[in-house]
Amino acid sequence: MSLVEQFKKAVKSANLFAASDQLLLAVSGGVDSVVLCELCKQAGYEFMIAHCNFQLRGEESERDETFVRELAKKYHVTLVVEKFDTIAFATTHKLSVQEAARQLRYQWFEKLMIPDSGFSNLDYVLTAHHADDNAETVLMNFCRGSGLQGLTGIPALYSYIRRPLLDFTREELMEFAKENKLDYVEDSSNKESKYTRNLFRNEVMPLIARAYPQLKENLQDNIHRFNEINKLYQFAVGEIKKKICRQKGAELHIPVKQLMAFQNRALLYEIIHPYGFSEKQIDELIKLAGSESGKYLESGSHEWRIIRHRHWFIITPIKTAEAENILIEEKDQSISFPGGHLQFEKTGQSRPVNHNLIASLDAKAIHYPLLLRKWKTGDYFYPLGMKKKKKLARFFIDQKLSKADKEKVWVIESGKRIAWVLGLRIDDRFKVTDKTSGMIKIILNPL
Repeated sequence: MSLVEQFKKAVKSANLFAASDQLLLAVSGGVDSVVLCELCKQAGYEFMIAHCNFQLRGEESERDETFVRELAKKYHVTLVVEKFDTIAFATTHKLSVQEAARQLRYQWFEKLMIPDSGFSNLDYVLTAHHADDNAETVLMNFCRGSGLQGLTGIPALYSYIRRPLLDFTREELMEFAKENKLDYVEDSSNKESKYTRNLFRNEVMPLIARAYPQLKENLQDNIHRFNEINKLYQFAVGEIKKKICRQKGAELHIPVKQLMAFQNRALLYEIIHPYGFSEKQIDELIKLAGSESGKYLESGSHEWRIIRHRHWFIITPIKTAEAENILIEEKDQSISFPGGHLQFEKTGQSRPVNHNLIASLDAKAIHYPLLLRKWKTGDYFYPLGMKKKKKLARFFIDQKLSKADKEKVWVIESGKRIAWVLGLRIDDRFKVTDKTSGMIKIILNPL
């Protein structure tokens, strides 16, 4: 079977794209991307070409751009070129040159996928990653300690990206280029080992291959094997998540005791990783499991928190307008939440303000962080003026609240005790008395 037929078979079996799809090929001018163009042409796929000029190799970078422009003319296809100040981007964002180039490349591709970019009918972006790239990636991931996902290699399809050459070796692509008399350009930096990938390609893998000549084939077999294992792993994790995790709006609620009973760090990672928490924070999460209510852990992205609330972990957005469980620190002066807006004032006076939308609380009774949350069945408090506790459900009946009104009620907790049922009444244990030396005033501006 010819390489063209193998290519068409690989595209069809993985359902990468259809003959009717409009494709944008990422072309550097190297042999891999040139072969990708020729394969698409011979297989009958319509395509356009995109070229990134990272301006890292002086005249050689300009040579590559010129070559790709001529290549587009050869195939009579549309070409789009973008020049990047890669060094400046790397410096500004504190990235390696390789990582900066990668980010710039995919950010640009993402922009090209937007309909108003001029490519309204664009379906997919194709890159020329091949089997050798995949083997190098897996070995690098193994050495850096990336876990099971990193051992599954480069995905053939991810979002709008398609990689149809992953089943083919560089040797096969070189042979195809030779047979079809394809011209291409060589990147001189590929011979240098200052970049991590080049170090693995030029030195590490050849050295290992001296002991294990079938290194690339073995790595490719392992990639397929780990992909199958990962499918089972993800299924098992998904089933556990269904049993113990409860999605409530933008929040995820997990029972602490049930989660920790698994004694499995991989499970902890799979639950918190989608929210921007790193593997290094697993120890902090285990410590949080033994902490008192009100303690929390913040993600590296500063977008999510894991709050320890009684018997639960609550993964909640830090943006309070989206959350249903919101921590209030002593330094906070205002908070916006789905039910409105709160303002906090500290004062030395001890004369309470008598208004439903203002809570006057004894500062000594308050323990931070406070928790602002929706009320729930089973909640109780000691209504101001009463020495006996009352369930909120009963209190709402006494207040003649409608079902719709009940659904809008929020409470503020301090040390596991409800201090204020917002807009209705404070708890008697937090009231201002003659002995109060400092007062906290909370003002509610409801929606």
